[in-house]
Amino acid sequence: MTLDALPDIPRWYTGLSEWAAALVYISLMRRRVHGVRFLLIAAAALAALIGMQLLAGMLPISLWVPGMAMATLLMFGFIAMCADVPLAGAGYLTARAFVLAELVASLEWQLWVHWMPEEPTLKHGLGTFLASLALLAVAYGVGFGTTRFAERRNFPPNDDLHVGRASLISTIAITGATFLVSNMSFAVSNTPFSGTGALDIFYIRTLVDLAGFVALFSQQSHRSQVRRAMELAETQLVMQHQHEQYLQSKRNIDELNRMHHDLQYYVSAIRAEESAARRSEYLTELESTIRGYETEIKTGHRFLDIILSSKMERCLQHGTSMTNVVDGAALEFVDLPRLSVLFGNALDNAIEACAQIADQDRRIIKVSAFQQRDFVMIRIENFWDREVDFVHGIPRTTKADRHRHGYGTGNMRRVVESLGGSITFSVEASWFRVRILIPTAPRSSAGDAAPQPVSVVAGMAATDQL
Repeated sequence: MTLDALPDIPRWYTGLSEWAAALVYISLMRRRVHGVRFLLIAAAALAALIGMQLLAGMLPISLWVPGMAMATLLMFGFIAMCADVPLAGAGYLTARAFVLAELVASLEWQLWVHWMPEEPTLKHGLGTFLASLALLAVAYGVGFGTTRFAERRNFPPNDDLHVGRASLISTIAITGATFLVSNMSFAVSNTPFSGTGALDIFYIRTLVDLAGFVALFSQQSHRSQVRRAMELAETQLVMQHQHEQYLQSKRNIDELNRMHHDLQYYVSAIRAEESAARRSEYLTELESTIRGYETEIKTGHRFLDIILSSKMERCLQHGTSMTNVVDGAALEFVDLPRLSVLFGNALDNAIEACAQIADQDRRIIKVSAFQQRDFVMIRIENFWDREVDFVHGIPRTTKADRHRHGYGTGNMRRVVESLGGSITFSVEASWFRVRILIPTAPRSSAGDAAPQPVSVVAGMAATDQL
């Protein structure tokens, strides 16, 4: 049986399939428009897609691909107008919807020509025509309904769908390859990948479309798993830091209760002391003791407050002075795992470095973060009067087991680069300095909006400056 002996998919079937596929992904997203306005846009999109397909059917085969490209642009416009997602996200959804439309339309038509190799029209009788419409409704309903149910896990409610360049390009590449291979037999019949019989050509088209859809589904499943892993890591970090802050608050309260009990003896001893120098020494000691429990830091960023407060406690335990001038609001766009890697690693390194300095007056750490135009500058400095070896701009760890240490600053660099920024390490005038510059509208260097989970545990445990 030759290809000419079997009719191809009616053009209005294809237009309807493209409209329904776009509607599936619009329904999974937060919508821009609602009510009557949405219904009007949807009706206009249905008419435009069917009309575009009917027009493409009148064009010569050489204009077939441009015709499909115009239909794809109409799908993109429909999704971009109705789904509250960025343009890159609309393109990502359009590519997925296009492959889904091709798959469902091809599967439904393959079922029809298996039973009746004729185009369903009224000339074959009203019963045959109604049967074709019933099959169309059932196949499209099951196909698109099942897809929407399956995709709900991949696209959670209110997902902003920030798709990076890499994900968008790979999705478009999969879509383009799927379309070209699945329809190759209709344009060229003498290739190793072309079918010879008409039914073989239909089978190839359906199977290739199915493979393309499975590839796109798997891609989005992976992105969803990465996002959930990041959310879980963030939740665990919040709980860990909050637990540490609770324990510190409890210790502070117990100690303050003890100090309150002993305070009357301190006051009596100070009043009884005749030497002004000794009284001043007692007051300084008392002030230092009280200051040791003022570890709570307020920057305007809840997560950053927890991180800095826990590091302040460590500083006090090691006899290190830490000052901070941090505008937490400027770092609102940075998530908790990245904040933990940046500030956690830098401050852990600084605290351990200061612990090696004999003169306690020189155990000093300075932390600052502020916005300057379209950038956020982070500076973390500590006193360090010794040599530091650098390898490709990163300080080499001096710990004996280098296979288990020295990953922290590497993680910091990867995080900063993922935000489109830069980081430098230097030693200047007996001060070790970490400078980080991040644009306030960060770009993902990997091009993916669902970044790979950061190795927070490895990063927090590494000490590279020492």
